[in-house]
Amino acid sequence: MTPQNSHPSGRAGHSASSGNTEVTAAENFKGAAFMVLSQATFVFNDALMKLASADLSLFQTIFLRGLFTTFFLGLIAWRTAALFRPLSVSDRKILVLRVIGEVGATLCYLTALFNMPIANSTAILQALPLAVTLSAALFLGEAVGWRRYSAIATGFIGVMIIVRPGAEGFNAYSFWALAAVVFIVLRDLVTKKISKDVPSIYVALLTSISLTLTAAILLPTTGWQPVQVVSLGYLTGAGCFLMIGYLSVIAAMRIGETSFVSPFRYTILLWAILLGVVVFGELPDFWTIVGSIILVITGGYTFYRENKLKKRAEAQKSVQKTSKGQKTSKGQKAENSKQVNSSEGNDDQGIWPEKAKDLEKAEELINR
Repeated sequence: MTPQNSHPSGRAGHSASSGNTEVTAAENFKGAAFMVLSQATFVFNDALMKLASADLSLFQTIFLRGLFTTFFLGLIAWRTAALFRPLSVSDRKILVLRVIGEVGATLCYLTALFNMPIANSTAILQALPLAVTLSAALFLGEAVGWRRYSAIATGFIGVMIIVRPGAEGFNAYSFWALAAVVFIVLRDLVTKKISKDVPSIYVALLTSISLTLTAAILLPTTGWQPVQVVSLGYLTGAGCFLMIGYLSVIAAMRIGETSFVSPFRYTILLWAILLGVVVFGELPDFWTIVGSIILVITGGYTFYRENKLKKRAEAQKSVQKTSKGQKTSKGQKAENSKQVNSSEGNDDQGIWPEKAKDLEKAEELINR
C-alpha cells in the first residue's frame, strides 16, 4: 500500500497529507480510525468482487463496477469544480504512465484474487512499501541506508515464504499478485511527479474512466454473461465500499500524521483473514501467517526509519535557518554601527545637507 496509498483493485492513489504542523493525539487516533475503516472497506470490496466472479468474467466485473464508481467520482469532481482541468504536457505524460500502472495492477491483482485465497493475495501486496522504497532508491536516487536495505531484503524473504514456489500448496497465481506489486510501484513513483495543481479527485476519476474503458475493450474476449440480481448487488456494494475506502484514506492522511497513521494500513491483513474464513472458508496456513508477520514488521520498521530521517532533516533545516538568521542579525548591527560612525565623521554633511549638495553640483560643473 502506498503512503500516498492505495490498492490495485481500482483504488486510486492520492497525495493528500495533513496541512497541520502540530497534530494532537486525538487527531492522530481519529486519523488511525479512518485508516482502519478504509482498509476494512477495501477488503469488503475485494470480497464482493470475488463473489461476483463466480458468475461473471474479470472484465465484466471491472466494467460494471467501473460504471458505478465513475458516475459518483464524476459527480464529486463536478461538485468540487475539478471535472475539467487544463493539464501541462508533463502532467499528461505522467498521468498516462500512472493509468498504465493502475490498469496493469488492477488486472493482475484481480486475476490473482479470483484464483487464490483472499488472505494470501492481500499478504503478498504488503510488500508494496518495501518495493516502493527500493525502487525510489534505484530510479529516483533517494538515499536509503543499510538498515532499510536490510528490512527490504528481510521483507522479500517474507514474500517468498508466502508464495513458496515449488513447495506443496504453491499457487501459480501468486505471480499475478507479484506482478500487481510491480505495476503499483510504477503508479506510485510517477504519482509523486504530478504537480500539486492537479486535484486528487481528478486523478481518481481519470483512473476510473481508464479502467472502465479498458474492461469494455477487453470484454469481447470473454463474452457477456447474464447479470443476476445477486451479482449486480455484489458489484454495487463493491463500488460503494470502494468509494468509502477512498474517502476514508484521504481523511486519514489529512487528519493524522503520516508516520502515525500509515502503519494502521496493515490492519487490512486482519480483515482479509477474517473475511477469508467467514465468507470463503479459507483458513491461512502457518507459513502464510509467518510471512505476513515478517512483512508487517519490516514494513513498519521502514515507515519508522523514513519518519525518523524526515524529522532529522527538518531539525537540521530549522537549525540552519536559525543560524542564518542570527548571522543576518549580526550583520545588520555591524552595518548600523558603521553608519553611525560614518555620520559622526561627517558632521558638516549631517548639519548642512543643502551645502553639501551645492558642493556636489559645483564639482559636476567643474568636471564638465
